[in-house]
Amino acid sequence: MEQSAQQAQQLDHLAAGPTPGPSPFAAFGMPGLGGPTPAAPPEPRPILELEGEEYEDELDALSDWVDDFLMPVYGGEVTTAAPWCLQWQEHDDVVAWLHALWLAYQQHKDPEAGLSGLFVWHRDFLTHAIAAIRAPGGPLSACMTSPERPAHRLLPGPPPSARTEKTDPAETGTPGSGKPGEPTS
Repeated sequence: MEQSAQQAQQLDHLAAGPTPGPSPFAAFGMPGLGGPTPAAPPEPRPILELEGEEYEDELDALSDWVDDFLMPVYGGEVTTAAPWCLQWQEHDDVVAWLHALWLAYQQHKDPEAGLSGLFVWHRDFLTHAIAAIRAPGGPLSACMTSPERPAHRLLPGPPPSARTEKTDPAETGTPGSGKPGEPTS
């Protein structure tokens, strides 16, 4: 039994292979040759999760892309069927849509996306996002529908849902207070 245990240990040790020592190429900082691995780029976060200066910087970069590239190339005519808002940055839902579209654009224009990367962006992202943002009943429907009549109005969203809160009997000190399904406010 003891001999079997020793053999199992030897097999595990041999299967593990040699422990890597310092590479002679480590001093050159070459990835894959024992040098430091390059830092991974930060994971993109949805813009509405950002705060303060980080949000403002991202919104500035997004605004540059929307104003200098997206709208001049893909904006088309402003009509009642395709409204637009010169103050789109104040519409949180539009900011979220455009930010997601911009992130997808950056990913699909990268050489790693291949030759069809931008086609995929057009087909899978651009068309759908623009249709949702500029829909006649969409988030910009109360804004500019004619370039001669600039307008901006934030439409009110739905009110918060009516939820019931279950009261913890330990918090109130009275066992069984609050019936299930009844609001406790």
